[in-house]
Amino acid sequence: MKTTKTIIALSLGLSFNAFAQEKALVNTSQSKFAKLHGADMAAVQWTQGFWADRFKVCRETMVPQLWKTYTDPNLSHSFRNFEIAAGLEPGNFKGPSFHDGDFYKTFEAVASLYAATRDPKLDELMDKTIAVIAKAQREDGYIYTKAIIEQKQQGEGKMFADRLSFEAYNFGHLMTAACVHYRATGKTTMLDVARKAADFLITFYNAATPEQSRNAICPAHYMGLSELYRTTHDEKYLTLVKHLIAIKGATEGTDDNQDRIPFLKQTKVMGHAVRANYLYAGVADVYAETGDEALLAQLHTMWDDVTQHKMYVTGGCGALYDGVSPDGTSYKPDEVQKIHQAYGRDYQLPNFTAHNETCANIGNVLWNWRMLQITGDAKYADIVELALYNSVLSGINLKGDKFLYTNPLAYSDALPFKQRWEKDRQAYISKSNCCPPNTVRTVAEVSQYAYSLSDAGVFFNLYGGNKFQTAVKGGQLRLTQTTDYPWNGKITIAMEEAPKEAVSLFFRIPGWCSKATLLVNGKNESAKLASGSYVEVKRTWKSGDKIELTLDMPVKLIESNPLVEETRNQVAVKRGPVVYCVESIDLPKGKTIFDVAIGARNNFKPALLTIENSPVMSLQGDAVLVDNSDWSKKLYREISGEAPKTIPVRLVPYYAWGNRGHGDMSVWLPLVR
Repeated sequence: MKTTKTIIALSLGLSFNAFAQEKALVNTSQSKFAKLHGADMAAVQWTQGFWADRFKVCRETMVPQLWKTYTDPNLSHSFRNFEIAAGLEPGNFKGPSFHDGDFYKTFEAVASLYAATRDPKLDELMDKTIAVIAKAQREDGYIYTKAIIEQKQQGEGKMFADRLSFEAYNFGHLMTAACVHYRATGKTTMLDVARKAADFLITFYNAATPEQSRNAICPAHYMGLSELYRTTHDEKYLTLVKHLIAIKGATEGTDDNQDRIPFLKQTKVMGHAVRANYLYAGVADVYAETGDEALLAQLHTMWDDVTQHKMYVTGGCGALYDGVSPDGTSYKPDEVQKIHQAYGRDYQLPNFTAHNETCANIGNVLWNWRMLQITGDAKYADIVELALYNSVLSGINLKGDKFLYTNPLAYSDALPFKQRWEKDRQAYISKSNCCPPNTVRTVAEVSQYAYSLSDAGVFFNLYGGNKFQTAVKGGQLRLTQTTDYPWNGKITIAMEEAPKEAVSLFFRIPGWCSKATLLVNGKNESAKLASGSYVEVKRTWKSGDKIELTLDMPVKLIESNPLVEETRNQVAVKRGPVVYCVESIDLPKGKTIFDVAIGARNNFKPALLTIENSPVMSLQGDAVLVDNSDWSKKLYREISGEAPKTIPVRLVPYYAWGNRGHGDMSVWLPLVR
């Protein structure tokens, strides 16, 4: 007798075994040119420590609060637009053109939470929601509530006519959410909607004009179509992505959408940071399936440019509120075009006015995760970790119900101008709420980044207290990881079940770690523990085996390339993967962030602190007091010759800033040698 899962799999032309292998968030298990692939969506259960704390907040607050926001028309019109398009409610479309995508990301967060908790209420909630979305979809597969509502009310609805519209972006998040839902539940209901939408895109692009073809702002559909191909094994979806990459820059374009120059001819990262990072993530997906070396070479060029010239110490991306395309457009090379939230020129990294949209930082995670899968190189896991702990988590408060759109590296009320985006986290960012659902789905899915698999064995990418179980060659592997990482560098792995055959465990030695030790059953491993690499330990494991990895985690002062003029002669403080900042609340009364400097020889020590019921490791010590009094009506003055004094100071993780009330903050501080 066929099981329900078998019947579902067969309806998609899949074998039961194929279905069983296709439950990772980003599934590269059958990608010919990927060296690693993800584990089952339910393979990791957070048990204690940092990510267990964040996941608990995600389950209890982030997802419920976000769902309430997007299904309450008095707060957000996102789901109400689907109800109106489906003919279930009266009214007009309200909200930005990417509102559909906001809801799909919210839905994906619910699906990922269901994969981890198996809460039947979440399953029921999704079933009801999918019925509305399916009813809103046109028969030809088109699903963009703004145009559908306008068509019903006015008799016409323009498709892909506005190059500033986010139709394709919405389609992409639909496809990704559908694949996640399918892998979490085994149901094809959302997948059916996504396939119809993707089939519409294929038909549309076959007949589209060059201008219509390039109207694809923020290419989430590159990742969505790639994942749909991996789920259904239908080649037409991959063919479309390859076509879309090939035509980028083939017609008149701009840096704003990375299409002024054909993709394979670009030499610098340019334009809107979210769109750029989504593009590179989608291209990495295509390489995993095709092995096109030209695409991989281009990805390396783009990655080197970002990490060597344009990325913040927190992993943040997109430095400028308003940049320009100084190299012009493809049809007006002398024109300077305004670009919002732009990657700037090399080393252009301001702090107070840093943009760093949370979605761009998440895009950095999505891109580097895919680079890790196709190369197996630990340097990409380093960036995933850096962004997750710093520039992604900074986008949400510790309670899990308020969000930031931008993530500056410094803030002060003394700035003589008001910045466009709020620096106090908001429950709903009325001007653009795209980041909250992106952040919540990312936190719900961090467990998917913890481990990778290959034919050789298991790769440990992110450390955190969890239970992990997966199939490996020769049987099952089941282990428990215990650690207070990132506050403590000691990680203990207890083997609970192992296959009869030898299998390798690959432990990541982070690029920030200069000293590590590895014990197996109390004995030192002879393997070289090189910073920024995976160390392989291969043996026939047995239940009861114990592995102890210790990563040295001293306080470090980080300096920037001197061409970054905003941070010349300044330092950022980092311990392990966590970047720290100083807040005005932690300074002596009457002192500001402008009054402190860091000594090259400092006495910072870790000290546990609780903020909003979450444990946080602060750093306590002394800072050098700088004379910054009496700058009224002065632009320059002679420096003081007085001997510097010291004052006590506390630093907190950058991601936790702003959780104790409104105040000033800075990551970079002057260095005193």
